Amino acid sequence: MAISISLVLLLTVLAVIFLRNGGLKLSHAIVCALLGFLLASTSMAPTIHDGIGATANLVSSLNP
Repeated sequence: MAISISLVLLLTVLAVIFLRNGGLKLSHAIVCALLGFLLASTSMAPTIHDGIGATANLVSSLNP
């Protein structure tokens, strides 16, 4: 578990650095995809899923 959390933190830092630098290259996209897969296997996955669902419900309830 400690290795998984360390890897998630490392990939999060790398993704933030890549996004702040501007262009997103293929290697950057791979790092972001790996971060997503690792986050999906952590205990934060249900919280992230609920947050995305709540945001989608909020956006769908807005009337233009």
